[in-house]
Amino acid sequence: MTDLNALHYTDEHEWIAGVDGASGSGTVVTIGITDYAADKLGDVVFVELPAVGTEVTAGSVVGEIESTKSVGELYAPVSGTVVEINDAAVDDPSLVNSAPFEGGWLLKVEVADGALDGLLDRDAYVALTEG
Repeated sequence: MTDLNALHYTDEHEWIAGVDGASGSGTVVTIGITDYAADKLGDVVFVELPAVGTEVTAGSVVGEIESTKSVGELYAPVSGTVVEINDAAVDDPSLVNSAPFEGGWLLKVEVADGALDGLLDRDAYVALTEG
């Protein structure tokens, strides 16, 4: 089980793992959507992710998550280069609902210098979702 307190979060409901001890350029982080976001979306039926090698900018739309309820955009929580996507989640989008912090991760990004600024810790994220 993932230690949710070890993750960082955005106000767009993405989580980022691998931030602690990160030094910027060359650091690879794993990104997914939170259980809160997965619950609000409902049953995820389609995931579209950027291609490996794509340069992403924090705050920009990099993918799409469709559910039986709605279509949501996936925002890049950090700037950098996509180095891996989770083909398992693309092939079986229900992983985003059943294991959002485990098998339902979405992409890995090699972060640019300074890209880890402005992320939320678990307490700040919980306060955001309860507000």
